[in-house]
Amino acid sequence: MSTTVDRAQQREREDRAARGAAAAFLVAIAAAIGLFVVYLSGGHTQGEGALLFVAFGGIGVGLGIWAKVLLPEPELVEDRPPLHSTAEERAEFVKVYGGSAGQSRSPRRRFLVRLLAGAGTSLGLALLLPFRSLGPGPESELFRTSWREGEHLVTAEGERIRAADVVADEIVTVFPESATTPEQRADSQAVLIGLRAERMALPEGSPPTVEQLVVYSKICTHAGCPVGLYRAAVGELLCPCHQSTFDVNEGARVRSGPAGRPLPQLPLGTDDDGFLISLGDFEGPVGPAFWNMSDRPGSDA
Repeated sequence: MSTTVDRAQQREREDRAARGAAAAFLVAIAAAIGLFVVYLSGGHTQGEGALLFVAFGGIGVGLGIWAKVLLPEPELVEDRPPLHSTAEERAEFVKVYGGSAGQSRSPRRRFLVRLLAGAGTSLGLALLLPFRSLGPGPESELFRTSWREGEHLVTAEGERIRAADVVADEIVTVFPESATTPEQRADSQAVLIGLRAERMALPEGSPPTVEQLVVYSKICTHAGCPVGLYRAAVGELLCPCHQSTFDVNEGARVRSGPAGRPLPQLPLGTDDDGFLISLGDFEGPVGPAFWNMSDRPGSDA
């Protein structure tokens, strides 16, 4: 009789454990789905971390309950003399192990296996979210700026500039008139410089200029810092980050420092009213020299 009571208690204990494991797996699934929703809704770092913790925790708790209570214990064999049972005990044994009790573990196990698979799948999908955050590739955007043919040069305040108003040794930071956002202005920023005619020695094939005026990209070709220090006495632009210097009289060639190539020059012209305009984009890509890649747009290499 005591054996029958023990079996009943064991079944009840296993049922409670199965419900607990199932609840843990369901919590893990809900947390993983919540992680998806939070991420796709704009993201919340602390919330995503908490949901990821709950998802992992739910799977861990479920597996712990399963392993501790539901998995069969190892079979131990011990020599012992034959035991005699009464007819009632044998009948009870057949009732317990030959009936529904012996078959009850199979559907419960399949149910838990399915929940575990669901929790693992949803969590696995959630772990793929960081790849989405990488975003699309830059394609050819890094090889173009906002400068276009006929684009007026404007100051930081948006004022157009007449060629006649720029004197020798003067330097002005300029932007395309149509670039109104920080993102558009970031790679299009340039410096307009008035050169001294007697020192001007631009290389053959340089982009067209207006009298003694030149425009170079303001982004250093070494590490991308703004090249904003101008030493008019010697005609040098200086990058304050790593001390690269560029000769503005000779096409912004590198005089010293770690920069590997000149600052790209902007083709320059004027409209009918004498305002400065660009005749196209920079002669080359702006910024650090990752352009040496062989798969750049338009490259035959």
